[in-house]
Order: sequence, then structure tokens, then C-alpha cells
Amino acid sequence: MTDDITGAAGAGTSSHGQWLDTLARAEDNRMKALAEDLLPLLGTVEVVQSRTGLVMLPLRDTVAGTDFHLGEVLVAEAHIRLPGTLVEGYGMVTGRDLERAMAMAVIDAAALAGRETDRIARFIEAEASHIRAADEERLRAVEATRVDMETF
Repeated sequence: MTDDITGAAGAGTSSHGQWLDTLARAEDNRMKALAEDLLPLLGTVEVVQSRTGLVMLPLRDTVAGTDFHLGEVLVAEAHIRLPGTLVEGYGMVTGRDLERAMAMAVIDAAALAGRETDRIARFIEAEASHIRAADEERLRAVEATRVDMETF
């Protein structure tokens, strides 16, 4: 498995982990629509795992510089394999939407199999742009509520 999917498509240098991070936060309907389009290109797909479960949420205490577990988070997880190949796809999303996790796994497998890699790279880039814009808007909203205690 390559660590640079976009490099295979000739579209950039994002790592596989960054792609999965973006897919995990991608808009549901757009991701599911792309997966539906890609699924026929993959042929037979073996579902290795499709389940919900709890995972520990790790955080870092920035003062002490130590990691700790804040608690558990409900996730949906999907793992697929293309029979007769070494290609596997993986998806994990927060919540219990197994269809969304499966869509993520299908897109991952298609990219690793070299199917529609340019289209997938464009989708990932567009979703990353939407995510950055939403994050910036959220940070602006939070900043607007910040109180400077020195002014009192």
C-alpha cells in the first residue's frame, strides 16, 4: 500500500492519513455519491468488517506535556478488500453511520487501486477546502466570545 495516494495520481503530496482525515470529515451526501460512482469500477468487494464500537479519545495536556484519554467516542468502522489483490480500503467516522464509513472505505480502496485517482484527488481537495473554511468560521465565532480579563 502506498503512503502517497495523490502522488500516484500525480496531483500532490498528501499522505494516506491526511486523505483519511479529510474523508472522515467530508460532507455525507457528496462522499456517498462519489462512492456509488466508484463502486462499479472496483468489481467484487469483500467486506472484511462493518461495525460500530467505542474508541478512546486521546488528548494532550499542554501544560504537563502528557497524553491522557478524555473518554470514549462512538464510531462506525468499515474495512473492505478487493479479492485477488492486495488492495484494502478503510473507513472510520464518528457516530453510527455505517454507510458513511463504507463510502469512505470504497473511496480509499479505489484510490489505492488506481481507479479515478484524479477525480478522487479533486474531491479530497475540495472537501479539505470546505473543512478549512468551516474551521476558520468556527474559530472566528469562538474568538468573538473571548474576554480579555486584563481590561476589567
